[in-house]
Amino acid sequence: MEQKKIRILWVDDEIDLLKPHILFLEQKGYELLTATNGSDALSLVENEDLDLVFLDENMPGLSGMHTLAKIKAIYPLLPVIMITKNEEENIMDEAIGSKISDYLIKPVNPNQILLTIKKHIDKNRLITEKTTNAYQSEFRKLTNEINESMTFADWVDVYRKLTYWELELSEANDSTMDDVLKMQYNEANTSFSKFIKKDYLSWFDPKNSEKPLTSQNLLREKVFPILKNGEKVFFLLIDNLRYDHWKSIEPLLNQYYNVVEEDLYYSILPSSTQYSRNAIFSGLMPSEINKLHPDLWKNDDEEGGKNLYEEEMLENLMKRYNVKTGLHFEKVTDIKFCNRISNNLNSILNNQFVVVIVNFVDALSHARTDQKMIRELANSTSAYRAITKSWFNFSPLLDLLKNLAKHDVNLIISTDHGSVQVTDPIKIVGDKATTTNLRYKQGRNLNYNPKEVFEILNPADAYLPKTNISSTYVFATGSDYFVYVNNFNHFVKYYKDTFQHGGISLQEMIIPIVSLKPR
Repeated sequence: MEQKKIRILWVDDEIDLLKPHILFLEQKGYELLTATNGSDALSLVENEDLDLVFLDENMPGLSGMHTLAKIKAIYPLLPVIMITKNEEENIMDEAIGSKISDYLIKPVNPNQILLTIKKHIDKNRLITEKTTNAYQSEFRKLTNEINESMTFADWVDVYRKLTYWELELSEANDSTMDDVLKMQYNEANTSFSKFIKKDYLSWFDPKNSEKPLTSQNLLREKVFPILKNGEKVFFLLIDNLRYDHWKSIEPLLNQYYNVVEEDLYYSILPSSTQYSRNAIFSGLMPSEINKLHPDLWKNDDEEGGKNLYEEEMLENLMKRYNVKTGLHFEKVTDIKFCNRISNNLNSILNNQFVVVIVNFVDALSHARTDQKMIRELANSTSAYRAITKSWFNFSPLLDLLKNLAKHDVNLIISTDHGSVQVTDPIKIVGDKATTTNLRYKQGRNLNYNPKEVFEILNPADAYLPKTNISSTYVFATGSDYFVYVNNFNHFVKYYKDTFQHGGISLQEMIIPIVSLKPR
């Protein structure tokens, strides 16, 4: 199928003098239409399928500026390049205010014109082609890195690169590589799961000095040193914020903050709020919380909220590490909370340590499961990311952070776990006391295929609490999700392509911790 030619209208009362330019562009494969006045130009705009207009600013009769206004009234999205001899600032301001796409100063040369066309017409195609070609050339190298990754640091590097290419291809609006990237993610998660099965339990061996930063050590290593240095910290935890989500909202903060350090750390297993977030604020693994503070921990099978006592846990942690600072702790559950913090920011910042937890992204993933409309809006990882970015851009949280940037405060943004889009059901059988999470199960008498999961037969090895003497934990890997044999087909259909957390994948376990300073 022959590619459609780019059609360009050139409007100039001295168009005959521009014949060499027009011939040059036609030789480059563009189709040129011409007009010598504004009235003829408007007729062509109304009746021809055009991709771009070059418009002389100084013409007799209907001037370039008036012609521009009428063109924009007909087709507001049609790119118009103003060509002018006049460099007066007020003329440029008026043209830009009338939404020209660009302007050129006479005399113009052919290469200048060609570059402008490519900038405004071919830009997206050229970016897409370059991005696709670059990913294709990196594909084999990245595959080798996936196959050769041996350490937790290797996997952080692999995940950074996969996320980079995911965002680049998404930005280029190129879907031709979607299946290839998805396949590479699946290969990476398969290898990553093998790594976790082999190494995870060794991370909690006191004799092992080679271990990653994990949930229970996050505040002690990343926040407390800043507080002990006498500086203020605003710690923002956005529940379920994946690394690609962070990279999508980062540009919205760039004009207010400099990124001092962007790091990735590992969520403990299960990579779910109950376990990972309580570990963050207590500085303890789940079984240690259960043992030392049984009044603050609720097991999976107990009634009531599982994250009701983070503030008390944090106060205990600060005492253990002799962090003697004022603490302000907030959970943002709706817009009113966010606005209240912003309105009272000056008094809140009388405390050296401010902690704010925001649950929107996690709530969105649950809504994505339960509500048909949200399912349709967030039907892919890129759509899920776009909704998260849009929420952040228009939320009072961004206004709060803009306000915060006026103060000398360290902003630290992090999360407790990520999520993964699940596609592949695996069968499991358990009794009524078995947990309901789709990415991990905890209970007794669990029946499953051991080859399909990561099993922890002795929860104490992973510092996980037992609900009874024969409790075991089983984790789904990659894009798998657990489905009971009863009513299997119904639940397979209901949960397929939803975003879940609690199991083993790069997207769930490797998550951002970012330090920022106001500009």
